[in-house]
Amino acid sequence: MIGFVLRALISAFGLWLASQWVPGVHFRSTSTLILAGLLLGVVNAIVRPIAFVLTLPLTILTLGLFLLVLNAGMVALVAWMLPGFHMRGGFSAALVTWIIVWLTGWIGSALIGRRGIERYQRR
Repeated sequence: MIGFVLRALISAFGLWLASQWVPGVHFRSTSTLILAGLLLGVVNAIVRPIAFVLTLPLTILTLGLFLLVLNAGMVALVAWMLPGFHMRGGFSAALVTWIIVWLTGWIGSALIGRRGIERYQRR
């Protein structure tokens, strides 16, 4: 549970960076930003695997490039579901936002470990 919350906070940090760097990505408040990080974690855990399986033939046909569209779609889905998270600029804004969130998540996972902060607790 702590690992999920940490990853959600890392995603929220990535979304904040995207709101600073990507034109058209805006959050109404800090609580909306944190909620967007949590919702992105839930969407990536539940919706993304289902969408991946349904689009597997297209992903294979495009040699994996369709995964870029799928991941950008997950960010756009969160923006559509959550009032206060506004994304203008269409696909390009969603794609760049996803890349920023992915990079911050990758760096954060390298720092906290695969299972979260439990890595540093004594057994």
